[in-house]
Amino acid sequence: MPAHVPPIADEREGLLAYLAQQRQALRATAHGLTEQQARTAPTASALSIGGLIKHAARCEAGWTDLVLQRQRGPQRAADEDDSAEFALTERETLAGVLDAYAAAARETDAVVAAVADLGQAVPVPRGLPWFPAEVENWSVRWVLLHLIEETSRHGGHADIIRETIDGATLFPLLAAAERWPDPWFEPWQPPAAD
Repeated sequence: MPAHVPPIADEREGLLAYLAQQRQALRATAHGLTEQQARTAPTASALSIGGLIKHAARCEAGWTDLVLQRQRGPQRAADEDDSAEFALTERETLAGVLDAYAAAARETDAVVAAVADLGQAVPVPRGLPWFPAEVENWSVRWVLLHLIEETSRHGGHADIIRETIDGATLFPLLAAAERWPDPWFEPWQPPAAD
């Protein structure tokens, strides 16, 4: 996908296109990373690119579950604490979390395509302090806007982490990952081995 969303025909197509663009930007931050680099948390926070992608996949799957009013069961191990949500375990790989993220994206896109009205009510979960107690329902439209917000926020985190790891920035990474023809940006290349 180019760096800009193509022209859109309607609201649904626009929301899905902007979500896809933000997903691609987040995925691009992982382009060319080793497993060790994907686990690295080189900034003041404990965030890593692999952990951010893992979180984005789980988050998107959770919101799709809310739209469907489906109980999938725990998205993480019973002994996993909140900070592990943003880190890869020894059993997890970058390829695995990228695959999970792609699967979550496909499901979200399919669910939204099947919704007749983006104003369809999505019940607000109860008993969680970060959800407003005074709001009964969101809409599918609200969920999509929230996913765009959440994905872009974590994409920004990943941009900073990636630049800290090896100096790579988004447009050269996109040019390399997508093989842009005649790019304005020199495509990112792995550093030469010493």
